[in-house]
Amino acid sequence: MIRAGRLKYVQTLAGLAEQLGVSYGTLRNKGLHLQEGHPAPISSPTARVQLWDAEQTRAFHSGKPIPDLPVTDYDQDLLDRHEAAVELGVSTATWNSYKSDPRLAEHVVLVPEQGGTEHWPRYVVRAFKDSRPGRGAGGGRRAGSGDMVPRDQLQPRIAELLDSNPAITVTEVADILGVAFPTAQAGLVQVRGRRIADLVEAERDLTTVEAAERLGYPKATFKGVVAAAQAELHARSALPYLQKVADALARAGIAEPVPVQVRQLAGGYLAAAVPLVVGQGVPALVWDERYGWRTATSRRHPIGKDTGSRPEGDGIRYLATGTHPDPEDLLDSFTSGGAQR
Repeated sequence: MIRAGRLKYVQTLAGLAEQLGVSYGTLRNKGLHLQEGHPAPISSPTARVQLWDAEQTRAFHSGKPIPDLPVTDYDQDLLDRHEAAVELGVSTATWNSYKSDPRLAEHVVLVPEQGGTEHWPRYVVRAFKDSRPGRGAGGGRRAGSGDMVPRDQLQPRIAELLDSNPAITVTEVADILGVAFPTAQAGLVQVRGRRIADLVEAERDLTTVEAAERLGYPKATFKGVVAAAQAELHARSALPYLQKVADALARAGIAEPVPVQVRQLAGGYLAAAVPLVVGQGVPALVWDERYGWRTATSRRHPIGKDTGSRPEGDGIRYLATGTHPDPEDLLDSFTSGGAQR
């Protein structure tokens, strides 16, 4: 975690390379951050983007004693998603369904600021925990309250209801959260599908139907939730390749190291964007499983609206060949100005 008051010292691998006066690729290839005695990352072990404390790394590479970091928990500590889940007492997958809630989203801190990893102050996570739906003191919203729940809070609330009752019905969700039946139905299917996918990934021998049974979901829901789980697993299956490409672009100094987010388009097709560092001529590269890699024209909305046809126009250039080119081929195509035929 990032201890209170130490955000200014947070350092990525790219920042460490700059501090040492070497390229990002040289740092990675020589493993300068993996030397014996090198300060450990301050991010959680399972975080995709590792962070360090610059005071510690500067001392190590200068041959000076490495200063200790604070060990006392404070309200202003910044937690990544894994640490926030532990603080809340839920799985990381459940935390991912909570984080769009305005009570959390309004306080998110990106580290580093441009294209960084999401963190939340400890006091925000604790306040959210105290206000979660449920019965009894500190439980927040009571069942049957009938309050309307905004759509961006729907899935986190449904996840909490499923924690208490895996077989909860759509009617019960609609009544408890005060939302329309179709809204409750869609949210319940999505959350159940995501949890089935989590279980199938954890136990590879399970089918999606077996996972639904294990989780205690009613058989009448299987068709919808299994389809949702398969779509989720499809999206996750693309991540290793996309992350490999993003890492290769980062090593080349074209992109800052970031975890890739996969988006599902109409028809179930997948797309993802990798933001580039300033000075590359385009704001991002976009992957679409139908068309492969291309350049983007917008940093804020790099993927754009899916029209069902291959995007074309000024600023859009297709790269390499095929939908899954080797990262080095993609890099060569981008840096040389080559285009897909």
